[in-house]
Amino acid sequence: MIVRDYLPEDFTILCEIDRRCFPPGIAYSPDDIEIALLQPGSFVVVGTDGPQIAGFILARRERGGRAHIITIDVLKEHRRSGLGTMLLEEAHRRLGPARVILEVAVDNPAAIAFYKKQGYVALRLLKRYYLDRDDAWQMQKELTADGRR
Repeated sequence: MIVRDYLPEDFTILCEIDRRCFPPGIAYSPDDIEIALLQPGSFVVVGTDGPQIAGFILARRERGGRAHIITIDVLKEHRRSGLGTMLLEEAHRRLGPARVILEVAVDNPAAIAFYKKQGYVALRLLKRYYLDRDDAWQMQKELTADGRR
């Protein structure tokens, strides 16, 4: 597994991966992903297994020392391979120093455990965050200049 910068020709594959990782209504539309990519401070890091894209992370540096992990998507067959950690660590390296936030569904214990293992802490419960019905945790991690806590 290796991580690399996003290339424009990756766009269609990233949209497909997002649809495979999240249910309808929660997965981002291609327009949503395109808009996120156009935001100042946004970037994508892609993870590959040979020539195949196996996952990606979309993040954004914001003003005031803040940053946001918009989505991290790893195909089911590549989970628990270390790719999610590689993607998150590379995003952290690019974002630090910053207060990084993300949102995760309360009914996704595997993702919550992954983020906790990476040093994230739950800040608050976001009621009806997904589809105006499902709750999410907002989680946070403080990064130093080298992307670590």
